[in-house]
Amino acid sequence: MDFLKNHMLLVGVVALALLFIMSGINTIPTQDEKVKAAWSQVDNQYQRRMDLIPNLVETVKGYANFEKSTLTDVINARASATKVTLSPEMLSDPVAVQKFEQAQGALTNTLSRLMVVSERYPDLKANQQFLSLQSQLEGTENRIAIARKDYIDTVQEYNTLVRTFPGRIWAMLYGAQPKQVFTSTEGADKPPSVKF
Repeated sequence: MDFLKNHMLLVGVVALALLFIMSGINTIPTQDEKVKAAWSQVDNQYQRRMDLIPNLVETVKGYANFEKSTLTDVINARASATKVTLSPEMLSDPVAVQKFEQAQGALTNTLSRLMVVSERYPDLKANQQFLSLQSQLEGTENRIAIARKDYIDTVQEYNTLVRTFPGRIWAMLYGAQPKQVFTSTEGADKPPSVKF
């Protein structure tokens, strides 16, 4: 009778251990893939913005009196932003994420300044191509904000998993590290200053 009790207890413990292992073994990789997918959406929207900028600059260049320094700043900010890449493998590196955010923030600020300066040019504001590009850029900025929010939510879920029990055990087994989230870019709370 004691043998049967011990045997049943052992089977029960083994069954619980197997259930524990099976229920969590795929959790970390599944969440990691969700983070990568969310990051891909952010990256796609930033790329969309990068693709719109050359057309916007070319359209604005046609207006001879337009501030050349503003265009140069936009071109330089775009060039700088394209040099700073952030692969899904780098999402746990706070320095890499910060560099990426700074480059994208600088581009956002110069684009905002370009839009403010364009207000001084009624002919430019009436140009259909400019209006179309401006609308696409505004839509892309909204898409970036939504993609960033989705990424932040996914990373929060992932980070909670790798920092709490039992996910912490799986994180140690996989070598999973918490991912970095976006923070607001320095100066993003202030509108761009433009002097006429």
